[in-house]
Amino acid sequence: MAEKELLSQIRNLSVEYKTRLGQVSAVDSVSFDIYKGEILGLVGESGCGKSTMGKALMRMIQPPGKITGGQIIFQGEDIMTYDDNQMRDFRGRKVSMIFQDPMTSLNPTQRVDEHIIEAIQVHEPQVKIEEALKLAEKMIRKLGMQKRRMNSYPHQLSGGMRQRVMVGLGLVLNADLIVADEATTSLDVIVEAQLADQLKDIREEFGVSLLVITHNIALVAEISDRIVVMYAGHVMEIANVEPIFDNPLHPYTRGLLKSIPNIKLNDTEELYKMPGEPPNLTHPPSGCRFHPRCPRVMPICKVHGPDLTEVSPGRFVKCWLYIDHPEKESETIKVEA
Repeated sequence: MAEKELLSQIRNLSVEYKTRLGQVSAVDSVSFDIYKGEILGLVGESGCGKSTMGKALMRMIQPPGKITGGQIIFQGEDIMTYDDNQMRDFRGRKVSMIFQDPMTSLNPTQRVDEHIIEAIQVHEPQVKIEEALKLAEKMIRKLGMQKRRMNSYPHQLSGGMRQRVMVGLGLVLNADLIVADEATTSLDVIVEAQLADQLKDIREEFGVSLLVITHNIALVAEISDRIVVMYAGHVMEIANVEPIFDNPLHPYTRGLLKSIPNIKLNDTEELYKMPGEPPNLTHPPSGCRFHPRCPRVMPICKVHGPDLTEVSPGRFVKCWLYIDHPEKESETIKVEA
């Protein structure tokens, strides 16, 4: 099997927000890779840092937030060294983003064709409007929309169509990576399934990489090649999709998977709810951030935070259950729910 080619390497990336209650480490020394042509799922509960991570990849963190450390290496270059002009060229041409609600990203006074033409000419000013219009029409058709939709305004489109326009804005500039931040959350299940299929088709046709940020684990199970699990600003587990679902290693990952609704439940069974709540990141717990909720917590978990460790080729986990340490005790302590 051919070795996968790296597209981006995130190394020890940290993002902090200043609040009245103190400093919040929304993303804390996060590291993972994105490969060319892959669909990478980024999952976790609300508030775990997923969306902050996605915005950080495009250096779109706004005050009071700030990237406080780390590297974002894209195609061999650290974009943290880029100036404003380089970043304007990078966004859209190299990396494009699809947000949860496209109505907040699309200009309500512009038609679909005007959105796409503007995106082309901002990055390629030498392209004439007639040529840009042809490219826009070609992209609309590839996305399964009728030509007449070129003249529609965002409010005249369905939620699924608006998301397709957002995808088109990224693809028309031949972006290498599309970051989809909860892109299917506002859609009904049928349209969500259609968009999920389309994302897979886009990867096959254009060879683009996708980072799918979502709390919907069933969605990433369907379309992703690998999964990154985040909790309280930390990466807890990274693996190919099959091992994650067949044999989750981190207790947090296990809890997430147990929380997926099961249509086979009978009338006497209840949906599983993971005990406890994510921590307040102005005062995160010492040691492993998951230890107050963990059913397999050990004394060392409360004192020392484990490193993200490769336990088998391509599989990483941040948990003392799989790491040797002289202070580690073998007997676990059950946490009361």
